[in-house]
Amino acid sequence: MQKRKLDVVVLSDVHLGTYGSRAAELVAYLDSIDPEILVLNGDIVDIWQFSKRYFPPAHMQVLKKITSMLSRGTVVHYIIGNHDEVLRKFNGFQLGNFHLSNKLTLNLESGRAWIFHGDVFDVTMKHSKWLAKLGGKGYDMLILINTMVNWISEKMGRGRISLSKKVKDSVKGVVSYVNNFEDTAAEIAIENGFDYVICGHIHQPKMKKVTNKKGSTTYMNSGDWVENQTALEYNEGNWQLFEFAKSGLTKNASTEDKKINEQALHYDFILEDIIREIA
Repeated sequence: MQKRKLDVVVLSDVHLGTYGSRAAELVAYLDSIDPEILVLNGDIVDIWQFSKRYFPPAHMQVLKKITSMLSRGTVVHYIIGNHDEVLRKFNGFQLGNFHLSNKLTLNLESGRAWIFHGDVFDVTMKHSKWLAKLGGKGYDMLILINTMVNWISEKMGRGRISLSKKVKDSVKGVVSYVNNFEDTAAEIAIENGFDYVICGHIHQPKMKKVTNKKGSTTYMNSGDWVENQTALEYNEGNWQLFEFAKSGLTKNASTEDKKINEQALHYDFILEDIIREIA
């Protein structure tokens, strides 16, 4: 497969180490692209719920794909989220093309982009972290049930359904929170003169123009790789939302990079040390 060359790719909320992570689909997507810059916008490894009892080969393959990209010259920015917040003590860390930080500003051909995970807006995260973690475990259980339901549904030829999305869409408080989240991010971006503001965190893929009395900006959310399997792509001055379900890719796509060069192997050793430290 010929890789699509892209200027920037932003993905978030992969939640590796949980039952809901669609890692096999993400491996197929990473196989299909060759970005100059890859932004991992938080919650890539779900350290809150990390267990060495559950980290399947496909999850590790995602990490190896990223290290392979690093070895080929892709600049990788890992933006720290709430589920991987233990990494905040390494804020500012850099190794070759790999950068770890809390936020990122990119000066693009079409304007300035402000990128951060988004949990800074989450009151629950700020004041009741234990409640947020409890909710995270309940969400993961819902995803696990959803996985079993979808296995049966697909066997019956009825396709996939998302119980978590149905729950979110039916709760008025959730809808209100999402709207407030988007409006707040956009207003702050306009105040600071950013042309784009890019978040993750709320698992709601979106691209929309926001205008107020002080100016305008484009709010974007990369979505997630649990429910939506989406990413943001920037190329030749334009942004677009990638949707795996509409891409024609399959999670059974053949993987490459079997001969990892010495630099990629070096990144792999560091990755394995981090995984062991977390476990």
